[in-house]
Amino acid sequence: MQSMIKRIRELKKQRQAIILAHNYQRDEVQDIADFVGDSLGLAQTASKTDAKVIVFCGVHFMAETAAILCPDKIVLMPDPQAGCPMANMITVRELKELKKHYPDAVVVTYVNSSAAIKAESDYCCTSSNAVKLVQSIPKEKRIIFIPDQYLGSYVKSQTCLTGSQFGQAGRDIGLWRGYCPTHRRILPQDIENKKHLYPKAEVVVHPECTPEVIALADKVASTSGILKYCHESDRNEFIIGTEIGILHRLKKENPGKTFIPVTELADCPNMKLNSLEKIIWSLEDMQTRITVPEDIAQRAMKSIQRMLAVQ
Repeated sequence: MQSMIKRIRELKKQRQAIILAHNYQRDEVQDIADFVGDSLGLAQTASKTDAKVIVFCGVHFMAETAAILCPDKIVLMPDPQAGCPMANMITVRELKELKKHYPDAVVVTYVNSSAAIKAESDYCCTSSNAVKLVQSIPKEKRIIFIPDQYLGSYVKSQTCLTGSQFGQAGRDIGLWRGYCPTHRRILPQDIENKKHLYPKAEVVVHPECTPEVIALADKVASTSGILKYCHESDRNEFIIGTEIGILHRLKKENPGKTFIPVTELADCPNMKLNSLEKIIWSLEDMQTRITVPEDIAQRAMKSIQRMLAVQ
C-alpha cells in the first residue's frame, strides 16, 4: 500500500491535482484525500480549489456538480460506474410532467440527482442545508421536493408545514417516491437491538433514514453534522445510523469514543468502487473525465449556486 500512496503523491504533483473524497469512501481512499466531506463541503471545496485537476472519489452526480462549478478544470472519476440509485429514481420526463401539472410549484432538488434534473430545478439542497433552504422560500409557494421522500419528510417535520400531498391546504410540499437503498436497510428494530446492548449510547442518524428510524434517534444530522455532533458531545458512545464508511473518520477524529453501526448492511457498494489502484490509473491516463453539456450545465448552475448560498 505504501508504494501506491507514494505513486499517488507523485502523480498529484505532476498533474497539479487535488483528491476529494466523500465520507462514505473506503478508509484508505479517505486517508489519501486532500479533503474529505459531505456533498456540500465537497462542492464548496471544488469551487474554490486552484488545482488544475480534481480527482473525485464519490459517486457520479458529485463529479458532475464539480464539473459544472469548475468548467476550466479537469474533473476525473476513478470509477465512472459509481452511480447513485436514488439519482436514477426520477427522470427528466417525470419531472417535466410534475412541473406541467403544478406550474406554480417551486422545485427543490436534493443534490443526489443528475445534472439534467438539476437543470430543471429551481433550487438544489443537501441534507445539511435542506431545512434552511426550504425555510427561505416564501410560505405561500408550493414545493415539489425530489427525489428523496425521506429527506423531504424530515424537512417537512422540521419546518412545521401542513399538507403531505400535492394540492392539500396550507403550505404544501409534494414528495417524490425516491429513496436511498442503503439508508432504507437501517430498520427500527436494529436501533432497538443496539440500544438494548448499549443503553448509554446516543443514537445519531442521517435524514435519509425512514421516519420510523428518525423517531428513535437522539440526533438527526447530515454526515458533516454527525461528525460535528459526536466530536462536541460529552457522551462517549454513539450508535450511528448512516452508511458505515463514516465510522472510519469518526474513530480517527475521536480516539476516546466508541461508535457502533446500527447495521453493517448500511454499506453502499457504489461508494466503495473507488480504490487506490483506480486513483493511480485515473491520474496516469487522465481518465475518466466527467463533463456536462454546456446547455445543461448553465441551467443547472442556478440551482447549485442557490444551494451553495445557504449555509
